[in-house]
Amino acid sequence: MNILIVGTGALACLFAARLAQAKHTVTMLGTWQAGIEALNREGVRLVDAQNREWRFPVRAASDPRECGRVKYAIVLVKAWQTERAARQLRDCLADDGLALTLQNGLGNRETLIRDLGTGRVALGSTTTGATLLGPGLVKAGGEGVVSLEQNPALGPLVEALTSARFSVQPVDNPDALVWGKLVINAAINPLTALLRVKNGVLLEDPFACEVMRALAREAAEVARAEHIVLPFDDPIAKVEEVAQKTAANTSSMLQDVLRGAPTEIDAICGAVVQTAEKHRLDAPVNWVCWRLVKALQANPQEDKLTLLHSSAHMVR
Repeated sequence: MNILIVGTGALACLFAARLAQAKHTVTMLGTWQAGIEALNREGVRLVDAQNREWRFPVRAASDPRECGRVKYAIVLVKAWQTERAARQLRDCLADDGLALTLQNGLGNRETLIRDLGTGRVALGSTTTGATLLGPGLVKAGGEGVVSLEQNPALGPLVEALTSARFSVQPVDNPDALVWGKLVINAAINPLTALLRVKNGVLLEDPFACEVMRALAREAAEVARAEHIVLPFDDPIAKVEEVAQKTAANTSSMLQDVLRGAPTEIDAICGAVVQTAEKHRLDAPVNWVCWRLVKALQANPQEDKLTLLHSSAHMVR
């Protein structure tokens, strides 16, 4: 198959590598010039669990007109980039094409539909992990599941993903999966970004663990107000299970903070707070983490450390 991957980040590179390894023709569409150049020069490079590096040929472009009219696209950009991705897909998605979003956070499907139309957008979710080591270079993380809405038009893409050794699971209610992942992301990602720790540390520190549980509890309460039946009974137990299984992982939000890149906090904790307000609920812990991560983005940690060091020197 000819498959378009929208994005050049960690998950985009992982999906591109696995699909190219399965002999599918992969084009990657993005705006990161260093990533595009590396992908065209060296292919997408995948580091496995044994630290072996594999290279697979892909084509990368920044202009959607260079991608042709594609039948299938997988959207793997950050939530704050979805509007741009929708405009790009308008120029390269075939009239009978389908864009599958596997992104984090709320609102991505709706943003894509505004530009592409309802029949050309499909909803999914993935718990697969990946860490971007450099332009076009990704290290595989924990093996997860790709959950997709029940949609006959997705059949060929399901076959392609299965051939690439992804565990694909069709579901009747993809919104429940999106909210389930949102609960987990809201509980884990902002804390790892603020504390600059791997996921497992949140379980080891009783204070961090308490905040993690409060974030999960609030997000689950908002989901119930939206009449969402989450794919798990106990949100706190589920978040702790995920933190344990991904203990060695660096969350995507922490990766963004360490790179000095914008985060998806608006589509995660911000979305929880805004949806809570719609139902006249409070989500104070999500609100605080939302604002703290926004402050962290506006004032990089290096600057704060420099200021702290200067202040300590002045006191002495």
